[in-house]
Amino acid sequence: MTERHFIPPIYNATIEKGSVTWESPSNIALVKYWGKKKDQIPENPSISFTLDHCKTITTLEFSKKTDLDDFDFEVYLDGEKKDEFKPKIQTFFERIEVYLPFLKQYQFTIKTENTFPHSSGIASSASGMSALALCLMSVEKQLINSDVIAGAIEEDFNSTYFNQKASFLARLGSGSACRSIEGDMIVWGETKSVKGSTDLFGIKYPYKIHDNFKEYQDTILLVDKGEKQVSSTIGHNLMHNHPYAKNRFEQAHQNLESLKQILESGDLTAFNALVESEALTLHAMMMTSMPYFILMKPNTLEIINKIWEFRQHTGLNISFTLDAGANVHVLYPKKESQEILQFIKSELVAYCQNGHYICDQIGFGANQIQY
Repeated sequence: MTERHFIPPIYNATIEKGSVTWESPSNIALVKYWGKKKDQIPENPSISFTLDHCKTITTLEFSKKTDLDDFDFEVYLDGEKKDEFKPKIQTFFERIEVYLPFLKQYQFTIKTENTFPHSSGIASSASGMSALALCLMSVEKQLINSDVIAGAIEEDFNSTYFNQKASFLARLGSGSACRSIEGDMIVWGETKSVKGSTDLFGIKYPYKIHDNFKEYQDTILLVDKGEKQVSSTIGHNLMHNHPYAKNRFEQAHQNLESLKQILESGDLTAFNALVESEALTLHAMMMTSMPYFILMKPNTLEIINKIWEFRQHTGLNISFTLDAGANVHVLYPKKESQEILQFIKSELVAYCQNGHYICDQIGFGANQIQY
């Protein structure tokens, strides 16, 4: 499959105006991707848990316009106009216009809100861009007769093609957004370890998952709500000349292969070791790039050490992972959640900014909201 698969035929329906709403979750990678090629192509594969509670709800209002020269849109967050978001949306529209040629035919109003505080330090680009991509796909679905999409039938457009193209488009807005369309585990990036994997979009993990990993919990400790001093985009670009980049990309392939066996066997000890190693490797790449930078905070390290001590003393299967920031995702099986949650509240919340944390769990992807 190539990018051409997502270039639509001529639209054969006309819509003057309308509105569509989608909610899409964030996700947290277990095997991380860090470094990307042109057009948001990852340097290595990744696999993520789709979250459930942390999501973005986006309503896209659209109306036909006569001036077809430029994109025309406004963006609102929680009812407040956000012109500072427009450059990113403009870039997104420029990237995807060839795949959604109706974009300049409509004036769009993008109204978005998060179920988590905007200042919480949780990256909202994955949930936000995936929700917007899904809204745009719903518009296209109204404009096209799906029978002529690569010979697809209506049912295929509703599921496989729709989700693949939504993930493909979301990736062009934010790489990790392609992993938020579906759940509960999503693989993005071509690898021999996973049949059907591709750099173009995320796919549902196709192999057996042990019951130990069903309903897995993720408590997010908000260590620092401030804006990162180095953006993820800059961080990804620093991998181009990174002295350890090649070995890191190979390691990600190897870890994904190892994770397959772990997920099938239910080996929680091996799972803890792999996801923590991945998290620390991600930040090691940041600390050894040029220029180098550190996104962890002192309280991040305090939490990590507390988790290690608690796990050693209790034998419970608590582990951590990190995104490209200071916050800590505490992972654990639901069957051990009572004692672990008590530990989090009594020992770890003190290291969170203003004592803020979010309890989440594995979810199953985005949903369209019908009003």
